[in-house]
Amino acid sequence: MSHVLRNAAGMSVRFVDLGGIITHIEVPDRDGRFANVVANLPDLDDYRRTSRTYCLGALVGRYAGRIAGARYDGHVLPANEGPNTLHGGDDAFDTRDWRVERIDEAAARLFLVSPDGDQGFPGRLEVAVTYALLPDNALRIVYAATTDAPTVVNLTQHSYFNLGGEPDLSGHRLQLFARRRAAIDGMSIPTGDFPDVAGTKFDFRRPRPIDADFDNSWLLDRPGGLAARLSHPASGRVLEVTTTEPTCHMYNAIHFPADGPLRPRSSIALETQHLPDSPNRPDFPSTRLLPGETFRSETLWRFLVV
Repeated sequence: MSHVLRNAAGMSVRFVDLGGIITHIEVPDRDGRFANVVANLPDLDDYRRTSRTYCLGALVGRYAGRIAGARYDGHVLPANEGPNTLHGGDDAFDTRDWRVERIDEAAARLFLVSPDGDQGFPGRLEVAVTYALLPDNALRIVYAATTDAPTVVNLTQHSYFNLGGEPDLSGHRLQLFARRRAAIDGMSIPTGDFPDVAGTKFDFRRPRPIDADFDNSWLLDRPGGLAARLSHPASGRVLEVTTTEPTCHMYNAIHFPADGPLRPRSSIALETQHLPDSPNRPDFPSTRLLPGETFRSETLWRFLVV
């Protein structure tokens, strides 16, 4: 089932029960013309067929990102990217039908219950995600989760943005509010080193074109503040991303199949989340959730025109 959120300014967000997938975000350019700024597919069957290729527009869990060796603390997970687990496994949250409750014209809450042992993760996890469209053309995404046994949780929203409707990102500029990144090995697993980005291709502290391939995490300077700013000067559209999460993972669709329905490097995901492989790295910010606790996280996508 499809749902539409609207605000008084004319902005709209369309999403479906399957994966909580956001299929459209319609925002204006400097001339007041509205257009969709997220990558999408023609129908739900296309989303089902390509869920592991794209995770397109979906809510991702239980664990967004990679877990090395498809295991942690003795729990064996599905290995769906070589020897590792990516985005919670092949039958993860992006493939499930979420229960949707409307709050009002501009907001809805989505619910999912993940049983104990789901994709190898322990504990019965109850998840609630709120999509709320604000008057100033911002979409607030609020995550909450509880468990009945110790588990790990890392949730994100995996929409891909192209603010200009162009075939690639060449007309965009990106700024990341981060001076350090997570170094990774050949399997894209963090090594534990966090080098300074100065003077490297990872330095987006000032706005610049996305002129290389990226599937990397940055440690944010101020969790709770601005994480990223994506702009498209030709249309005047700007996306500002604010989050309570400690990292932003930037992926500019480099692994999209060349013969698929979406072109490689045609859009960009800005995944606000915790670091990959945190369950195996006690030195990383913890993703552990215990009974009696509530996981909470919030990300805001604000769309501006300049």
